[in-house]
Amino acid sequence: MLIHPNPDPVAIKIGFLSIHWYGLMYLVAFAQFVALGRIRIRQTHIAALGWTKEDIDDMLFYGVLGVILGGRLGEVVFYQLPHFMANPLEIFAVWKGGMSFHGGLIGVMIAMYLWARKAKRNLADVYDFIAPLVPLGYAAGRIGNFINHELPGRVASADLPWAMIWPGLDHPVHPSPIYQALVDGVLLFIILWLFSRKERPRLAVGAMFVTLYGCARFFTEYFRTPDYEVSFSGLTISAGQMLSLPMILVGGLLLIWAYRKQPINQSPEIEHKNTTARKKNSKKQNSRK
Repeated sequence: MLIHPNPDPVAIKIGFLSIHWYGLMYLVAFAQFVALGRIRIRQTHIAALGWTKEDIDDMLFYGVLGVILGGRLGEVVFYQLPHFMANPLEIFAVWKGGMSFHGGLIGVMIAMYLWARKAKRNLADVYDFIAPLVPLGYAAGRIGNFINHELPGRVASADLPWAMIWPGLDHPVHPSPIYQALVDGVLLFIILWLFSRKERPRLAVGAMFVTLYGCARFFTEYFRTPDYEVSFSGLTISAGQMLSLPMILVGGLLLIWAYRKQPINQSPEIEHKNTTARKKNSKKQNSRK
């Protein structure tokens, strides 16, 4: 059995200025978005669509706003509305933790919609591009939760080698932030990165992310102390599972639709070359006649 290290949530303190580990984890998330994005634009099928480093930097600005605003508002609305209604100023205390992934996802989707309009990009192409860049950022956020000793897990057997005594608790629990960092974050990244290395139908990568995250989150929620639970026809599920069910359903339907209805992404340059080649072949056949 393990004991939570309970580190100081403040990483650096200079006078009145305090830099929290939780905030640093978000910087790590944004940095990996840029690093992975620059690797991704070198993939042949992505390069053919004309993605640039400037696009990544520009999307990051919009994405940061979407993550912070959506994530915090999601925490307020989805999980702790009565508390924040009674303590409205705490809504702005983001350094203490409390960011909803589902809210952040909605925020990012809206932000990318706005960026796609500005950049005159197909929105589905934008979602496909950023989807593999999200899971490791999510994992960094969960490490921040662990450092802040947030999101303790459900009661675990003392015989479980990695069961952990959590700060403020006198019984062993599952270290659920670590579970979610590894399953919802690292494992999802590996699967999605491999899937996205090849050219896929438009929206397939984005839909795959939504589906797999919903499934992973539904599973890992079984090890996390629920914020609250709801019951449907005698079946009790946590708030996180309830929010993940629509992701599984919508993501799965979009994935089926993408493969049945959508052509493989092609850049304007490739489409132009294919059109030119077809015209040349047609002229040759006509001349032979």
